[in-house]
Amino acid sequence: MKRTTLCYIENNGSFLMLYRNKKKNDDNAGKWLGIGGKFEPGETADDCNVREVFEETGIKLDNYHFYGVIEFRSDAYEYEDMYLYSAQVDYIDPPECNEGELHWIKKDELMSLPMWEGDAVFLERVLRGDETINLRMIYNGDHLVDVIE
Repeated sequence: MKRTTLCYIENNGSFLMLYRNKKKNDDNAGKWLGIGGKFEPGETADDCNVREVFEETGIKLDNYHFYGVIEFRSDAYEYEDMYLYSAQVDYIDPPECNEGELHWIKKDELMSLPMWEGDAVFLERVLRGDETINLRMIYNGDHLVDVIE
């Protein structure tokens, strides 16, 4: 099973989002995501979150909110447990990223971006201010078929 983190980074009503368009054979190609990635051996979820945000954006997180774990179960992809975070940061000019293009997106435009169906479910809960989010997302191929709370 794959373990990952995902962080929604906010500044002044906009979120720093990654449009995945640079990696070959990328399961996330053409989709918008928060900032994150896979755990390295021996890392905690918090360690992974801080490292991934720094590697992709140059932002050194010292304060963030942990929501919970989103479990992805699929008949087509490796099972994944994703640790969900958010952080408020000072504005930065989006740097170059080897996985795609970073852009600040206004809060009211986020839900219209192309993203995984499951991402829209938990992102909506982040935007409405939920403090805790623990979900199991069941996928058939690329399509979300069930959400279990």
